[in-house]
Amino acid sequence: MTPDVAAARRHLDRLWDRGRAFLGTEVAIMGGAMTWVSERNLVAAISNGGGFGVIACGSLSPDRLAEEIAQTRALTARPFGVNLITMHPDLDRHIDVCGEMGVRTVVLAGGLPPSAAVRRVKDTGARVVAFAPALVIARKLVRMGVDAIVVEGMEAGGHIGPVATSVLAQEILPVVTEVPVFVAGGIGRGEAILAFLEMGAAGVQLGTRFVCATECIAHPRFKQAFIRAEARDAVPSLQIDQRFPVIPVRAIANEGTRRFAVFQREVIDRFGRGEIGQKEAQLEIEHYWAGALRRAVVEGDIETGSLMAGQSVGMVTRVQPVAEILAELATQAAIALKRRDDLHHALPGAAD
Repeated sequence: MTPDVAAARRHLDRLWDRGRAFLGTEVAIMGGAMTWVSERNLVAAISNGGGFGVIACGSLSPDRLAEEIAQTRALTARPFGVNLITMHPDLDRHIDVCGEMGVRTVVLAGGLPPSAAVRRVKDTGARVVAFAPALVIARKLVRMGVDAIVVEGMEAGGHIGPVATSVLAQEILPVVTEVPVFVAGGIGRGEAILAFLEMGAAGVQLGTRFVCATECIAHPRFKQAFIRAEARDAVPSLQIDQRFPVIPVRAIANEGTRRFAVFQREVIDRFGRGEIGQKEAQLEIEHYWAGALRRAVVEGDIETGSLMAGQSVGMVTRVQPVAEILAELATQAAIALKRRDDLHHALPGAAD
C-alpha cells in the first residue's frame, strides 16, 4: 500500500468510524445472514478478517442455535451477531438462547419486529438491529428502540422488497441519524461502499460476495454457479396470477425457476376447474421451493435447487479467502478516495 493510499485508508476509517465503533470491527462490513451459508465457518472467518459475521438462525431449533453460537465462538474471539426470523414460532426462545449465550448483537429479520421482541432482546443486554424497507418503517423502528438499521434494496438476494438500494438510501440516510444505518443490496465493490458512506451510512452489509469465500461450506457447484452468473441472471421469482401472491425471492435463474412458472399455471388451472380450493392452491405454490435452498447449497443441486443471489453476483469472479475479499473492498474504497482527492488537487485554483 502506497503512502497516498494509506492516507486515503485512514480517511476511509474516519468515514465509517461510527459503524466500526458500533460493530467493534476494523471495517464496517456486516456479513448478510444467508440460510445454510452463514454458519460457524463463514461467520468466524468474516469476524476474524476484520468484519462482522452474522449467524443465520433460519429454521434452527433453539438447541441447534445454541450449538452454532458455541461453535462460532470456538473459532473466533471477535464480535459476531445472530440473525433471528421474526416469524419463527420459537422466536422468544431463540432470543433467550442468545441472551444465555452472551450474544451482544441480535438482528431481527423477516418483517417488522414485534415491539415485545425488541424489548425482550434489549432485556438480555444485547443490541437490536432491524431492517427498514421504507422511511416510515425506519422511523418506527427508531421509536421502538432499535440500536441500528439495515436498509436493504431489491438488488439483494433472497426475499426482497420493491425499492432499489439507491432510492432507499436517498430516502433514509439524510433523515435517520439517531442510530447507525447500514446499507445492503447489490453492493459488490468498494467504490459503492464509499458512495453510501459519503451519503451518511455507518457501514454496509454484503452477502453474495461471501458465498464464494474459501471458508464458505457451500457446495462447489453452488459456488461455480455464482462465478458463472452475470447480474442479469439473478432475477425475482415470477408471480403469474395476482390472486395467488408469491413473495419475491431473487435467485439465479435455472430449471427450477422455469418449472415454478409452469407449476403455478398447473395449480391455478386445477383451481379453475374446481379440483382444489384457493387456500389449497396457495399452499401448493408456497411449498414448491420447500427444501430447495438446502438442495442447492448443501447437495449441489443447481438445476432444481434455489440459487439465491443478489445482483452483485456478476462481481463474484473467483473463490478467495474472506480476509482477501474484505481487504479488496476496503482498498477499492480507499483508491476511489485517492482518485477523487487527486482530481480535486488537479483542478484550476485548487489549494495545494
